[in-house]
Amino acid sequence: CRPDQLEEEIFNILELNLHILKTFGFVDYDIYLSTRPEKYVGSDENWQRATDALKLALEKKGLEFMIDPGEGVFYGPKIDIKIKDILGRAWQCSTIQVDFNLPERFEMSYTGADNNEHQPIMIHRALMGSLERFIGVLIEHYAGVFPLWFAPVQARILNITDDQADYCQAVYEQLRKAGIRIEKDVRNEKLNYKIREAQLAKIPYMLIVGDKEKEHGTVTVRLRDGKNLPPLSIQEFATKVAEECQAGRGI
Repeated sequence: CRPDQLEEEIFNILELNLHILKTFGFVDYDIYLSTRPEKYVGSDENWQRATDALKLALEKKGLEFMIDPGEGVFYGPKIDIKIKDILGRAWQCSTIQVDFNLPERFEMSYTGADNNEHQPIMIHRALMGSLERFIGVLIEHYAGVFPLWFAPVQARILNITDDQADYCQAVYEQLRKAGIRIEKDVRNEKLNYKIREAQLAKIPYMLIVGDKEKEHGTVTVRLRDGKNLPPLSIQEFATKVAEECQAGRGI
């Protein structure tokens, strides 16, 4: 971006970053402004301008932050967001970094309003940081009990006897077409055993199918916490999942 766009761009990235963290359920975090280290590239003027832009964006957003002296990278200052999991442990995930080095090394330029060539400023944004670390923190934060919208498996169909196996397949295919991440368990096992396994897997919804459900084209919905919902048609359940995902996701 242009130097005069730096503060606005940082503010927009910061807003997106915090929105993503909130969507995933992280509302407890510490923010650090990491300043110039002993060894660095770029002019003192550029470093001060970038540090001021990062600081102003944080202040404009009304965020509390701490100064981390000398912990910026050699090519520019940065904002570090360390999220806290359910145990209160801090994990560095999100970063917003100003880079003076790469635009110079790649000989980047743009034509300004004065018709002269100018070097842009590069902003690095790592909205989640290391994806592997972020997923690991997510798993521990929720203890595997993920919100419906990003649960790997959103529902599992459980039949009572082999007589409902064909209906289970029909329900499975219909819900898969509706975009629901679903599994079916038609093993010759007792229903309570299959329910227990689904609960241990922390699957949000169990769809129990017996002769009555097969006859009426419905499913009995059981939540992973053991609560039961009234029987629903296949379309009603698909609509419920879509609405719940939309409400919970927010992104």
